[in-house]
Amino acid sequence: MRKQILFLWLFAFSITFAIAQNQKPMSWKDVATWKSIPNGGFKLSPDGQWMAYVLTGLEADGELILQKVADTTSKKSFPIGNANFPSFEFSENSQWIAFREYPKFSEKKANEKAKGKPLKEKVHLIKLGTEDKKTFEGIGGFSFNSEASTHLLINLPKEGNGDAKGSDLLIHNLTTGKSQNLGNVREHAVNKAGTHLAYTVDAANSQGNGLYLLNLSNNSIQVLDTDEAGYQSLNWTEKGDAFAALKMKKDKKYKQDLGTIVGVKNLGNPQVTLYEAAKDSTGFDQKYTISPNRRPMWSEDLTRLFYGIHPLVLAEKETPKKEVDADSVKAAETEQLTKIMADTTIKSLSDLQKAIAKLNTGKVDDKKANDAKKPEMTIWHWNDDRLQSRQQVMENMDKNYSFWAMYDVSAKKHIALQDSSMRDLNILPHELYALGSDQQTYELDINLDGQQYRDYYIVDLKTGEKTQLFEKFYQPSFGSIPRPSTDGKKLLYGKDGHFYVYDIATKSHSNITEKLPVTFVNVEDDHNVEKPMVSPWGWSSDSQYVLLNDGWDIWQVPMNAKESPINLTQNGRASKIKYQYRFNLNPDEKGIDLTKTVYVRTYGERTKKSGIATLSPAKKGGLMAGAKSLIWEDAAIMDLDKAEKASVYTFTKEKFNEPTQVYLTDANLSNPKQLTQNAPNASKFAWSSGVKLIDYVTAKGDSLQAALFLPAGYVEGQKYPTVVYYYEKLSQTLHNWSNPSYSGTGWNPNLYTSNGYAVLIPDIVYKLDDPGMSAVWAVLPAVDAAIKTGVIDEKNMGLHGHSWGGYQTSFLITQTPRFKAAAAGAPLTNMISMYDLIYWNSGSGNMSIFEASQGRFRGGPWENWEAYERNSPIYHVKNVQTPLLLLHNDKDGAVDFTQGVEYYNALRRLKKPVIMVQYLGENHGLGKTENRKDYAVRMMEFFDHHLKGQAAPDWMSKGVPRLQLGEHLEERAF
Repeated sequence: MRKQILFLWLFAFSITFAIAQNQKPMSWKDVATWKSIPNGGFKLSPDGQWMAYVLTGLEADGELILQKVADTTSKKSFPIGNANFPSFEFSENSQWIAFREYPKFSEKKANEKAKGKPLKEKVHLIKLGTEDKKTFEGIGGFSFNSEASTHLLINLPKEGNGDAKGSDLLIHNLTTGKSQNLGNVREHAVNKAGTHLAYTVDAANSQGNGLYLLNLSNNSIQVLDTDEAGYQSLNWTEKGDAFAALKMKKDKKYKQDLGTIVGVKNLGNPQVTLYEAAKDSTGFDQKYTISPNRRPMWSEDLTRLFYGIHPLVLAEKETPKKEVDADSVKAAETEQLTKIMADTTIKSLSDLQKAIAKLNTGKVDDKKANDAKKPEMTIWHWNDDRLQSRQQVMENMDKNYSFWAMYDVSAKKHIALQDSSMRDLNILPHELYALGSDQQTYELDINLDGQQYRDYYIVDLKTGEKTQLFEKFYQPSFGSIPRPSTDGKKLLYGKDGHFYVYDIATKSHSNITEKLPVTFVNVEDDHNVEKPMVSPWGWSSDSQYVLLNDGWDIWQVPMNAKESPINLTQNGRASKIKYQYRFNLNPDEKGIDLTKTVYVRTYGERTKKSGIATLSPAKKGGLMAGAKSLIWEDAAIMDLDKAEKASVYTFTKEKFNEPTQVYLTDANLSNPKQLTQNAPNASKFAWSSGVKLIDYVTAKGDSLQAALFLPAGYVEGQKYPTVVYYYEKLSQTLHNWSNPSYSGTGWNPNLYTSNGYAVLIPDIVYKLDDPGMSAVWAVLPAVDAAIKTGVIDEKNMGLHGHSWGGYQTSFLITQTPRFKAAAAGAPLTNMISMYDLIYWNSGSGNMSIFEASQGRFRGGPWENWEAYERNSPIYHVKNVQTPLLLLHNDKDGAVDFTQGVEYYNALRRLKKPVIMVQYLGENHGLGKTENRKDYAVRMMEFFDHHLKGQAAPDWMSKGVPRLQLGEHLEERAF
């Protein structure tokens, strides 16, 4: 018996060893054809009986997998070509699926090389459970007609037709199999029930332009309005019983078109409301017109229409050219010539030139001053609320800005709801009130120190009357912002460390957290702001309760003073379990329905476990105290979803060395069954052998954690080269799968562990005025703790970070020689000079980021000089002993390119080993695939040389002369 057991053990071991031998480290070239499920790449049919998911790759052709959830033998695969954003949909009645097929990767490459016309795409329509498949060639977008699911609507690409904005719309009847073509359709939209299709026509020379309604059940078309105008911005009500649109008509006097609101209701016998602002000289300010930049909408009770208005701008008048009198010109020239010939003082050619010039200065210049060529320049004024660079970034948005207005249909009255003194307006549920706000008074200071203030107003949507709610309201975090109740009659907001409810009708404020035994201030937020609030979960669907998160537990706070607040989850703070967020299983919900089970994502702060728990309804309203844990694992559990019309649930599970998979289950999440085969080629490659969670205490006494990912083929007792990576707090990624890809930063932890590296990801917490030193105080103790595991080769450790992580890297190597190599992507290197530079992506100044956001400084450099200098890598550059690979791109819109240049030149001046790579035209992260590939390979080559002792390629050891760069890049491209 023992011999048999030994034989079986040896047999099993030999199989395992053989499999391991067949697994290879994943190379960067392998990433190009790696196929996996993209975000949003899995769907259940509404009845929960069918599932579909797609597998796509960067340089691989994808496929759609379709099967019945209860029958794995029913699985079918369909090619979808090379898809960046795959498109597939089930019909609402769960009888059909449609999906798009894109050109193959080889076809795209060949077409790109030949600079051919855009390749055409297909849509395939399949009747579920049958072999019935129909293909439509040369299509654009597609959709089913909502709940009815009787038709498939397919956009056909626009070809020719001049300036007309319309193109063909194909309407395929799923019952009869027949198709109908509507021509020159600019926009179309189906109501919720799927019974009616509203569409606009935009044809050549505006012939037949108009708004139309097609009854899909009997195929009858009604003409609602026609004109030589552009019809756009269709918007159905949520119920689908009415819709609104815009009619825009050109007027040569203005740069903009003049707008008309079109409202349609009573679909059986359509009632059309037209409000033409240009004809309302008494009620509508004629300096304005209806804006095309905001979709109009009906009020819920169909009594009012809401829309945007914006100022009119006069068209520039062309200056008529004056007719030249040839005889007069000739006579004047003869007179001037006579004067010159009679001038006896002219003795030389020089004298003649002076005489002619003198005559010319006496001419009357018919050319107007404003015809002179104007300079191209910008005036930066110290009183500008927004930097000129910010104004440039926001220019189009500012041009297209519009104010909310309202038209009372029965009273035939237009009411402007806001103006330039109140720039923002949010229409609250049920359209009783709107919440207005404005920060213009504080905008300059906000842009300087980052502290957010705003004035708030309540607008009565019956009268348009505006009353102030708050003046200079402080918003230290998103959690403080006022949130409307589901009935639109109350507001929840955070102030001075507490949550309040404001009753709009009674104009009363109530502090709803002052008597609770916990704080709702986010104590983990270490930015330079005062009492930032943890974001609340929100209002119940009946507006009788508010659900608040104290960072651990969830509290149910009643609006009825006779009820007491309840800690629903109870064990969060005590057990160090965070009840993070609620899974929204109904995309149409309005508030949190407390009559139904609430599903919550749970996370173990110290264990890194995750799972899903439930909160159950109470008999007397609200929820019962006590959460029930349904899943709790050493894995990343996420993305709970539900079939729209059945009690069929799915969730995803992944580990650092196991790709994300979708699991099928029931309402109790019991007996989950794996549905997907994500990353089908994963078994060919070697992955991390596992993870370790490291506890450590920083130099300042903070208890933190780090994630240590073991290399593939890890053998206990053997030490491995290690790359340390960080960005504030990331230990929560302990169980997260990093899908192999070419990232914009060159980093992918799975590629490094697959190639024999250990990866350590420590947490960093920050002290004000010491963002750089905080990294030293946190990272070095984390490394010391990780070394004690015996995994890390302390003589072969590297550092890597990008952006803020790049700053940590560039600073750490000035404070310690412990690391053998470092790669810093787009790092801040001089906190003093960086403070006054511009974040070009947004156009804003960096000072607000330094004082109230990631920089975590109190005041500017002149108020805190020593702290800025103490935390700037550039001022400690002479201490650097670590070879550095520096990535900085010339068009970096976040961290100015000069930061990289400054650090590179300082290191070069000191003859320190530094290489800077720059990708022309790239921003803060790499965007072009060829650049992403190149940098990923170079960074691993850099670490392979310094941490593994591999030979340095020539670009590292010698550099690449400019004249040889083209050949060098061509040789390395793949």
